[in-house]
Amino acid sequence: MCGIVGYTGPREAYPIIIKGLKRLEYRGYDSTGVALQNGGLKVYKKKGKVAELEDAIVGKDLHAHVGIGHTRWATHGEPSDRNAHPHQSASGKLAMIHNGIIENYNQLKQELINKGYTFHSDTDTEVLLNFIEEIRNNNQCDLEEAVRVALKRVTGAYVILLLDEDKPDTIIAARKGSPLVIGVGKGEHFLGSDASPMLEYTKEVVYVNDYELAIITPDQLILKNLGNEKITPYVQKLDLELAAIEKGGYDHFMLKEIFEQPQTIYDCLRGRLDAEAGTITMSGIQQYAEQIMNANRIVMIACGTSWHAGLVAEYIFEELCRINVEVEYASEFRYRNPVISKGDVIIAISQSGETADTLVAIENAKSKGAIILGVVNVVGSSIARTSHAGAYTHAGPEIGVASTKAFTAQLAVLTMIALKIGYIKGSISQDRYMHLLKELNEVPEKVAWTLKHSDNIKKLAEKYKDAHDFLYLGRGYNFPVALEGALKLKEISYIHAEGYPAAEMKHGPIALVDENLPVVFVATKDTYHEKVVSNMQEIKARKGKVISVITEGDELSASLSNDVMIVPEADEIVAPMLSVVPLQLLAYYIGVAKQLDVDKPRNLAKSVTVE
Repeated sequence: MCGIVGYTGPREAYPIIIKGLKRLEYRGYDSTGVALQNGGLKVYKKKGKVAELEDAIVGKDLHAHVGIGHTRWATHGEPSDRNAHPHQSASGKLAMIHNGIIENYNQLKQELINKGYTFHSDTDTEVLLNFIEEIRNNNQCDLEEAVRVALKRVTGAYVILLLDEDKPDTIIAARKGSPLVIGVGKGEHFLGSDASPMLEYTKEVVYVNDYELAIITPDQLILKNLGNEKITPYVQKLDLELAAIEKGGYDHFMLKEIFEQPQTIYDCLRGRLDAEAGTITMSGIQQYAEQIMNANRIVMIACGTSWHAGLVAEYIFEELCRINVEVEYASEFRYRNPVISKGDVIIAISQSGETADTLVAIENAKSKGAIILGVVNVVGSSIARTSHAGAYTHAGPEIGVASTKAFTAQLAVLTMIALKIGYIKGSISQDRYMHLLKELNEVPEKVAWTLKHSDNIKKLAEKYKDAHDFLYLGRGYNFPVALEGALKLKEISYIHAEGYPAAEMKHGPIALVDENLPVVFVATKDTYHEKVVSNMQEIKARKGKVISVITEGDELSASLSNDVMIVPEADEIVAPMLSVVPLQLLAYYIGVAKQLDVDKPRNLAKSVTVE
C-alpha cells in the first residue's frame, strides 16, 4: 500500500516521478505529493489522485535533478492536503515519504511533544521524520546514522525515502516489510515500490531486503545493514516490457487483464505442462516432492482473492493427492498461535508476494520447521525469497486493483502442483492423470471461447446495476468461485454481495430472497449439478431473479434462469478457471454502468503491505 518513487541523476526528476506515481497509483490514491531538490527543498502535495496534483502545480518551479514522490493509501489521518506525503521535518531541512505503519508512533510522538515539537499532520510518518531529526541534532551525527538509530527504536513496517537539504544529490532509503526496488542506470538511480516506474530507463535492478539501508547518489549505491556493515548489492535483470503495464487500447486495466487470461494461463503452463508426453516440469516442487507427499497436512495461507484460490486448491489437493488441506486467512493464522509441526507444508499464495500478513505468517511457520512453498506473481518479491521453493504464476503485472488474471494463474499453478504430487504418490490413476493434463492444457482456448461469447454480459450489467444486494451460490469446486464473484462485485460496484454454498442458502440467506434480489448461481455441470438445479427452483419459487453461469448446451439450467452466462464444458477440477471469467466481466460492466473508477475502487489498494 502506498506507492513511492525516487530519482537522482542528470535528468529532470519531476517528469520521471509523476509518471512513476501514475504507474503506482494502484497502490493508493487518497493523496499524492512530490519533494524536489533545487537550491532547497520544494514540497508540493494534494488530496486526490496524481492528475489533481499535476493540475494544482502548473506554473510552479519544478526544475530539479533529485526528487521523491508518494501516492497514499491512508492509514493514520484522513485523506487531506495536510496528511499527504512528503512531510517536512520541524527545521524544514528534511523531507520524507513512507509506505507502512509505525506502530509505536504514539509513544514517540509524546516524547517529541515533551521536547517542544509540534505536528502539522495526523500521520505516523511525520512523527518518524522528526524523531530522526531529533536524533541527528541530539547526537550531532549525520543523517545516515540518525536513520539507523531511529529505526532500531521503531516497531512496525516501513519503506522510507529521505531528502536532506544539505546533501542535494543524495537519497537515503530503508526498508522493513514493505517493498523497495532500486533501478541502476548510467550515472543515475531510480527508486520505486516496484519496477514499473523505471522500465523505460533501465532493466537492471536491486531488490532491497528487510533491515537494509541504502545511500543513493547519481553515481553510487551503497547498501548497509542496521549494524552499519556494507552489503554488496545483487543486481538482477528485469524480464518485463513496458507494454505490459500500459492499457493497450482497452478502456481500463481491469478489462485488459480479464482479456489477457487466455495468454497468461498459457504462459503459466508453457514449459511446464506437456499433455502429450504426460509430464509436468516444476523443479522447485520436484525438489520437495517427497516431503509434500509425506506431509500430514498442507496449510494454504492467503488473503482476499488468493484465499479463494486456496479454497479451490483445497478441493483439488484432497481429491488428487489425498492429503489433508487447511486454508487459512493469513491475518488470523499469524496471531492465533497455530500448531505447526516440523514437516508441515505451508503454501503461501499472493499476487504481489509482499502481502504483510502472509509474509509474517510464513516466517513464523518457517521458524518452526515447516516447509514453505510460494505461489506468487512478482519475481524477486519478499514471499518468493522467503520460501524454500515454489512457482511463479507468470501472469505479468496486474495493475487493476481488483485481482482477475492472478486468480486464474494461481489456480493453474496449484492444479499443476496437485497433479504432479498426486501422480508421483500414485493417488491418481494414469487415465485420470492424462485426462486432466489434457483438460488443463485446453483451458486457455476455453477461456478465449468464453470471452468471445460474453457480449450479453454488458446487457446484464445494465439490467442489474441498480440492485442493492446480490447473492452468489455454488457447490463443490464452484463454491469458492461464488465467493470470488461476490468479492469482485463488492470491490468494483460497491453493491453488497454475499457468496454461500448453495445448500447453506436454506440456513439463513433465503430470508433475503424476494422479487428484487438477483441470485447468481455458478452452475456448471459437475458432480453436484442436480442439487444446484434444485436450489435454483427454490429461488424461483420465491420469485428471486436467477442469473446462472452454465455449461454450453445446459438447457435445463437455462430454462430455470432469468439470464445466463455460458462457458464451455470442462472437467470440474479446471472449471473454476472458466466459470470465474463471466463473474469478473459482470462486476466490471456493472461498475462501468455505474460510472465508477473500476481500476481504482474507493478505499482499496493493490498490494496490502500493512496490517
